[in-house]
Amino acid sequence: VHLHQVVDQPELRVNVDRTRAEQVGMSQRDVAGTLLTALSSSSQTAPNFWLNPENGVNYNVAVQMPQYKMDSVAALQNTPITSPSSGSNSGTGPQLLSNLAEVEHSTALAVVNHYNVQPTYDVYANVQGRDLGGVARAIDRVIADAQTKLPRGSTIVMRGQIESMRSSFVGLALGLLLAILLVYFLMVVNFQSWLDPFIILMALPGALAGILWMLFVTQTTISVPSLMGAIMCVGVATANSILLVTFANDRRLAGANALEAALAAGFTRLRPVLMTALAMVIGMLPMSLGLGEGGEQNAPLGRAVIGGLLIATFATLFFVPVVYSVLRRKAVRQPEAEPEAETDAMPVNALGD
Repeated sequence: VHLHQVVDQPELRVNVDRTRAEQVGMSQRDVAGTLLTALSSSSQTAPNFWLNPENGVNYNVAVQMPQYKMDSVAALQNTPITSPSSGSNSGTGPQLLSNLAEVEHSTALAVVNHYNVQPTYDVYANVQGRDLGGVARAIDRVIADAQTKLPRGSTIVMRGQIESMRSSFVGLALGLLLAILLVYFLMVVNFQSWLDPFIILMALPGALAGILWMLFVTQTTISVPSLMGAIMCVGVATANSILLVTFANDRRLAGANALEAALAAGFTRLRPVLMTALAMVIGMLPMSLGLGEGGEQNAPLGRAVIGGLLIATFATLFFVPVVYSVLRRKAVRQPEAEPEAETDAMPVNALGD
């Protein structure tokens, strides 16, 4: 942890005596310009270039006092001060800096920063051996304790990677919730029912539990990649549950009760559900190992998907059929037979007319 602003950097302050300078035909601008040339070269005030005729390259030609000669305050005070008009109008030649100004020791701010126009002190901190979220919670406690001791008009604001992390977490958490709601309402329109989509989503608690379990086992923190993996896992788990519930509905329409339809769906859809889940798990396995340069960045995504699908597959094959058999006890209503179409033939008269 360090403070970015240096508040007590030593400096030499040159105070020009304007009256004395005016007597010798100079001004404060002449003193400042000469010191700038002596200390920082003439490239700032009068840039000059030399063209090498052999290779056609421009070289910057700068005039500057050698730095090894500027080794004391006395050497600075012996700097000759010239003016464009000092030799022609006033008849006086160059003057030493000690004749025109006084040099005093002082301290000043080396770095000055502003945020939203207001002056700030920036305290920089880095993370080592700990996750960013744990450090953020510790800093929050320190800030909460320091807020009560601040003078009026001062505030402490935590910015940087912690601010980006928290905004990303909020956005992805809302995105996960919105994804679940959109999937639910889309299935409501597809199934023309409020109950079947609810049964399908019963696999999602298992998926979320599997994600947290896998992150805990692998000692992986919740991060942006892991939340992205959670959103991916929600889609695959929902697709597997749709396969099972759709087949169970078809069995109920064929005359089976809810328990028989749930058992038949579990047995029949076992292979497609396992194939879908295993394909996703095997595909994410190399990413979850974090091999290669920078592989640990996307490893939480693979681990979240693998853990979520392992538990979600179990919930789809065992828990969803149980919920279906309980909530679908009511017998399905068979469609009524359509009345026979009337013929356009004329009725036959009983008398044979």
